[in-house]
Amino acid sequence: MSRLEDHKQSHVTNPLGWGWVPLMKMGWRVFRQTPIRLLWKFVWNFGWHNLWNMHDFKKRMKKGAPFFPAFNMISVTETCNLACSGCWVSKGGRKSLTLEQIDGIISESKKHGSYFFGILGGEPLMYRGLMDVFTRHSDCYFQLFTNGTLLNDDIAQQLRKAGNVTPLISIEGLEEESDRRRQKDDVYERTLKGVRACRKAGLIFGVAASICQTNYRELVSREHIERVAREGAAYLWYYIYRPVGAEPHPENALTREQIKGLRQFLVNERMNAPVMLVDVYWDDKGRAMCPGATGMSHHVSPSGALEFCPVIQMATDFLNADASNMTMLYEQSAFLKNMREEIAQHTRGCILMEDPQMMADLLRRYNAQETTSRQTAMAEYERMQHVPGHEMGDEAIPEKSKPYKWLKKNYFFGFGAYG
Repeated sequence: MSRLEDHKQSHVTNPLGWGWVPLMKMGWRVFRQTPIRLLWKFVWNFGWHNLWNMHDFKKRMKKGAPFFPAFNMISVTETCNLACSGCWVSKGGRKSLTLEQIDGIISESKKHGSYFFGILGGEPLMYRGLMDVFTRHSDCYFQLFTNGTLLNDDIAQQLRKAGNVTPLISIEGLEEESDRRRQKDDVYERTLKGVRACRKAGLIFGVAASICQTNYRELVSREHIERVAREGAAYLWYYIYRPVGAEPHPENALTREQIKGLRQFLVNERMNAPVMLVDVYWDDKGRAMCPGATGMSHHVSPSGALEFCPVIQMATDFLNADASNMTMLYEQSAFLKNMREEIAQHTRGCILMEDPQMMADLLRRYNAQETTSRQTAMAEYERMQHVPGHEMGDEAIPEKSKPYKWLKKNYFFGFGAYG
């Protein structure tokens, strides 16, 4: 039996619950382990603010109003304590945003009703002053993308005190695979210590996985879902591996059959999983989507560049010292506007995977500048090979879970740009 057939036959949907029962069980578990103040911050800062933000964003897009994305993903630094294969961040890079720029990005975004931010790196916990950013903007909510190895009890308690941060901890495989991908020893156990520090502090946190050839069977499994739930995570976020960076390893990219298997797995398991299963690649009908092409989210690099997405490290628009020009740049950027329009016309999926040469041509046409420390990104894109993307055409697999379908349509399908 193939992996895809196995997913199709496993965990048949519950016609009485339509996905509501596991969601309520997960909610009750999170309620019992999370302090009321943190729950309130989540409901108000993350839930209520962003429900209105999505509503306002859709109105702006429908009216053709000046552009500003619904969400900004912010890579605060290139610095990292690991050197993972297949990562697009420059190894040994030292570029970082200033605190004034980060404050400005957040302040400009709030003027447009946007109160949610993804905080990326490098490893963002290596950025000095990050905790002050969280506490200074107590009306916002932050998703902290971290490898978890620096997330000790002290940092977890600081995040609890801030109350407006959900750590998303990357686990790229079990013991052997984690060490191989991360190129360090004992990474899995060190990451689990970070997971357990979050649970001990009562944080709402998630676990992420970038799925590739070498971790597919370990992580695309019911066993991994239940393992993550036992550790106290509220959600499990699945990405598709993209072969980019100085060491892209295209041989590790998923096959088309594996991508279909991953999609079927997510749709089936959402009906009774003990954690919220999240993806950002498909809409409620199972059609491919790109957060950058929809305008839902763009990315601010450690160099202060406004980028189409974190993986395409080229730009024409750069923030000033306090990011006070951010609104003007978004409204006037021909580069970002043309990237959104031309990529959306070409594909619903990921241009980087499906047609890297077309993407490289776009970057050259608009005279985009590289934003990395390594200064080899353009050559990397020109060498990239076509690999299967997540556009499935007539084979699209729609959502079964009623609550997740609603969330996809109305709320958070543009919340991710990492993988």
